[in-house]
Amino acid sequence: MPTDPLLQPYRLKHLTLRNRIMITSHEPAYPEDGMPKDRYRAYHVERAKAGVALTMTAGSASVARDSPPVFNNILAWKDEVVGWMKRLTDECHEHGAAVMIQLTHLGRRTRWDKADWLPVVAPSHEREAAHRAFPKRIEDWDIARIIGDFADAAERMQAAGVDGIELEAYGHLLEQFWSPLTNDLDAPWGGSLENRLRFSLDVLRAIRDRVGPEFIVGIRYTGDQNQPGGMTKAEGMEVSQRLRDSGLVDFLNVVKGHIDTDPGLTDLIPIQGMRNAPHLDFAGEIRAATGFPTFHAAKIPDLATARHAIASGKLDMVGMTRAHMADPHLVRKLIEGHEEDIRPCVGANYCLDRIYQGGMALCLHNPATGRELTEPQTIAPAPASKRITIIGAGPAGMEAARVAAERGHHVTVFEAADQPGGQIRLTALQERRREMISIIRWRFEQCEKRGVTFHFNTFADADAVLATRPDEVIVATGGLPHTEVLSEGNALVCSAWDILSGDVKPEACVLIFDDAGDHAGLQAADLISATGARVEIVTPDRSFAPEVMAMNLVPYMRALQARDTTFTVTWRLMSVVREGNRLRATLGSDYSDVRRERLVDQVVVNHGTRPLDDLYFELKPLSSNLGEVDYTAIATGGPQRLAPNPQGRFRLFRIGDAVAARNTHAAIYDALRLVKDI
Repeated sequence: MPTDPLLQPYRLKHLTLRNRIMITSHEPAYPEDGMPKDRYRAYHVERAKAGVALTMTAGSASVARDSPPVFNNILAWKDEVVGWMKRLTDECHEHGAAVMIQLTHLGRRTRWDKADWLPVVAPSHEREAAHRAFPKRIEDWDIARIIGDFADAAERMQAAGVDGIELEAYGHLLEQFWSPLTNDLDAPWGGSLENRLRFSLDVLRAIRDRVGPEFIVGIRYTGDQNQPGGMTKAEGMEVSQRLRDSGLVDFLNVVKGHIDTDPGLTDLIPIQGMRNAPHLDFAGEIRAATGFPTFHAAKIPDLATARHAIASGKLDMVGMTRAHMADPHLVRKLIEGHEEDIRPCVGANYCLDRIYQGGMALCLHNPATGRELTEPQTIAPAPASKRITIIGAGPAGMEAARVAAERGHHVTVFEAADQPGGQIRLTALQERRREMISIIRWRFEQCEKRGVTFHFNTFADADAVLATRPDEVIVATGGLPHTEVLSEGNALVCSAWDILSGDVKPEACVLIFDDAGDHAGLQAADLISATGARVEIVTPDRSFAPEVMAMNLVPYMRALQARDTTFTVTWRLMSVVREGNRLRATLGSDYSDVRRERLVDQVVVNHGTRPLDDLYFELKPLSSNLGEVDYTAIATGGPQRLAPNPQGRFRLFRIGDAVAARNTHAAIYDALRLVKDI
């Protein structure tokens, strides 16, 4: 029996969980037609076969037609879900993992213009800021109908063979009844805490009547809304004890905070730059007060923190959900004694931010997550060893080197800087994004283990590349900032990179023209405004920094709103001229011919990058494929076979920003799906 606290089994009712690590319920938005089909199943099975004890599916599987998902959730109100969930559950069981599913009615946390265009219901007319739908105040027949919907969905899940269900309370209809902020009903459903809990307890009773006393039922809820006028910690503690004493639930899954606004959601599920495990002690208080099985997850990214949570008795099961998106083989590596090989979660929150914008959850630096049907989580050895030369040690080049080395190839990397990192090094200079450097550090360590040869401080030319006698050449040289966007005055501006690197010092009154909408613009604004400077961020978009997305925007806004910062949308920087020792900037609009002017000390432009591709075009005529990529093969997971120039000496590819300005995920994905078949 292993002595690691994380590897001790845990008995929950009749169910023995093989260790203390779980994946809490979350919706990666992989369903098809509301069903957990092959892609969804492959995602959970990958983690099951790697040793996780419990995988919770479906953040917020909908129990009712009038609870339409605002992103691609499982529809637990449809009978056809049973067969799909049974296939997923059976396959996870084959690998020794338990499976549960989370059920919910979203209440006001959705929109009336989704799915069947039915009214949103809630225990008041107050709308949620995040989804903006004014709800119908719930009626008695709605309550009776929804109680039945919960029971029906629970029965379907029991038929699918899952090990248990979890009800989602926080932010959703159950908690909307609990909170004085969202419940203005009269008795018996509103008023006292007992009345506000009545709906949830009636739901639980209906479920128990349907599934029996042995089936595992838990609830995920907030023990403290941490919001003026909301449910307090004292009330949350009373709710916890009432749930325990009800005899209707088997475990408590505790969070702290509220999710009706972007800042609230970000505090409840913290991102990079925020404190790790901020609510762990609070969850421990709930467990101590109730003596009841307690689960918890909120930015527990590493095994040391998780181990402390179990060893100290704060939790019975520790959730490492985003950590498993970064590395689904986390538990296997722990069991095998290879913790240092775990791909770290860097808290970039690309996963959650994407689903809240209608996309699928993807890990910023593990592009195989969610793509298990076409991309490998473990790299298979190649049938024969090749010589692979890579130019550039940014995220694309480092992933290409890692995958090539794991394939068993002889890998040489040229890098002009004195260390790896590329744009990641630049973005990680700021405290807010320091965790990003782990993307590079992990890959560098994996490459060193496998004997990759690095040449730093080397600006490689064609002769240097040819001297390595390569079979394959991968150009990952990235790009350089593009600031020549003006009709006049391009020489008078600097780039966001210039500010972030320290090559250009901030001045007292600064205009930032952000036409890329990514982190670089906001990071420059953050750095400049911190000096006490007056900053105006101008963008031609309808909203600023659209590439940063909702939860990542929160820390920037908290910093920038506390300073002398102005946000100006729908205006474009047209020209800059010198006026004495200052600069006169002219703004125009895409909507009309109007003009405005600003008199400032400094103009910073964030307009993305242009490829640094001279070496690629120099090598192109010497290559067998002339740089051509088979897009069908790369999109469907197949190998590259094009060779229009049989006399070529090597195959040539370029990846990442050496192709076009995109993002870190795109750069790493380019590398993985290309090199996995070399």
